[in-house]
Parts: sequence; C-alpha cells; structure tokens
Amino acid sequence: MIAFYADDVDLPRLRKRTVRRWIEDVAERYQKEVGDICYQFCNDDHILQTNQDFLNHDYYTDIITFDESQDNVIAGDILISVDTVRSNAEQYDLEYEEELHRVIIHGVLHLCGLKDKTEEDEALMHQAEDEALAMLHEQIGEGEPLFDE
Repeated sequence: MIAFYADDVDLPRLRKRTVRRWIEDVAERYQKEVGDICYQFCNDDHILQTNQDFLNHDYYTDIITFDESQDNVIAGDILISVDTVRSNAEQYDLEYEEELHRVIIHGVLHLCGLKDKTEEDEALMHQAEDEALAMLHEQIGEGEPLFDE
C-alpha cells in the first residue's frame, strides 16, 4: 500500500491513483514489488529535526528515505520537505510539480537499490529519475497537469 500524509503543510494535490500506478511501474523495471510505502510531506523545520534526530546531520534536505525493504519487496517511510522542493524548483527554474514528482520517485529509486553518493551513482540516479518522469508524463498524457485541479 502506498499512502500519503502531510505534517504542518498542505497535502500536495497529487493524482494519487496515477502516482501509485507509476511507482509500481517504476519498481517493476527494477524487478521489485511494492509493499508498504508511506510518504509524509512536511516543512523544513520537521525534516531538519528528523535529519538531526535519526541521521546526525545538521542540514536541510528535500528527502529522507527510511528503507524497510526485504528481498524484492520495497517498503519504507519517505519524508519530503515541500519547502526545500519548492526552493530547489525556483533555484533550478523548474516547475514545482515536476520537481516534487522527481523527489517522490527519487525515494522509490533508493528503495530499489540506486545510490547517489558518488558522481557516477548520482548520474545514474538522475538518468533513472528522468526515465521515470517520462513514464509519468506518458501515463498522464503529455501537457496534462501533474496535480489534480
């Protein structure tokens, strides 16, 4: 089951059914099945506190993925700061909705085993994100909005 929650922010107007199917399709490309994945959307203060409490990191980030996968079933908790996603979108001159979906699938790709600590791994991750986003646009229809109206 893929669930979406919000803490101290408005829940993004995702096309939830489409996003769930998209996540399952992406996981399938990596020969993985989807178990329980919980997305929690939050603000920068919340993600900073989580980073400090659980990872001993004292900085903001757009996403933290807690991997609970076993064998080929991916599962985990994914925390996303909509504040950081929004500021990253502005910084890189991207649409917020596109950047949010990139971050959503970034967490899934981590659960599928992709890393991003080295330059080579980061390049592979970025390519996988681009391919996944292309799949999403194909499912929704090119030019159609990513969020529910």
